[in-house]
Amino acid sequence: MKNIITYILVLSTLITTAQEMQKRTLKLMGSRFDITVVSNTKTEANKYIDEAISEISRIERLISSWDPNSQTSLINKNAGIQAVKVDEELFSLIKRSLQISKLTDGAFDISYASMDRIWKFDGSMTEMPSEIDIKNSVARVGYKNIVLNEALHTVFLENKGMKIGFGAIGKGYAADKAKSLLISKGVPAGIINASGDLNSWGKQINGEDWSVAIKNPLNKNKVFAMLPIYEKAIVTSGNYEKQVSFNGKKYTHIIDPRTGYPCSGIISVSIITASAELADALATSIFVMGKEVGLDFVNQLKQVECIIVDAEGKVHYSNNINR
Repeated sequence: MKNIITYILVLSTLITTAQEMQKRTLKLMGSRFDITVVSNTKTEANKYIDEAISEISRIERLISSWDPNSQTSLINKNAGIQAVKVDEELFSLIKRSLQISKLTDGAFDISYASMDRIWKFDGSMTEMPSEIDIKNSVARVGYKNIVLNEALHTVFLENKGMKIGFGAIGKGYAADKAKSLLISKGVPAGIINASGDLNSWGKQINGEDWSVAIKNPLNKNKVFAMLPIYEKAIVTSGNYEKQVSFNGKKYTHIIDPRTGYPCSGIISVSIITASAELADALATSIFVMGKEVGLDFVNQLKQVECIIVDAEGKVHYSNNINR
């Protein structure tokens, strides 16, 4: 009898700990999102995915510079006019963005957004922007001209024509926030993948770490690395999908905010660290810094790993990455 009771108890435990994995793909923040969660039932998993979607949509309404009603748009409308009081969440995101700007010596700069009037990668550009137009757009860029008031929670863009945008950090931030929300709900494992800005937690149903493929940017049907990740974020940025050509030369969508011209020499950067927000910002920064300076920079950071593919297709790794 004792053995039968033990068997029933073990069987009961196996049944109650059985887990389901659900994945949903949809468009959010203008990009593809893949949301995967592990839960006890499919119904429960889908409920959690719905909550993650609501959180990401909330963030989009807060940080979007395309939504005329967002606090970010209000900041931009009042550039050179007056400071704007914002929610603590947005204030903190801007504050962290400025800290990254200082760390990267301006390679990362959320005020780069004023250059979107000059460079467009949606197929509408028919000629190379003039040097004077590029020079004028750069004159409106400068993270040092973003003034924060801690006491009042206000943001002021000192110069008219300035504009902030979170294209180089926003999806990573959204992935982090969705992950935090689901963890707070008791979701044991999952992945939020925001078009290459990926954050994970827990393990797969089979007990193994999540595995992330790094695609070969010169052949998207092939991968050159499969990385196991546990409680980490990995962000891969490439400049090979959005580009324009003038006079036989390609110009890609990642712009150096200090010069106003597209970056060259690198076609893909992958950053692995604890935060998708930080990884997102650093990936952009490395493009701007270039291969040598970028690798040297990452090698000085703790718990940050980097993979760079240069314009010739050669792969470069930071010192602390496991291969």
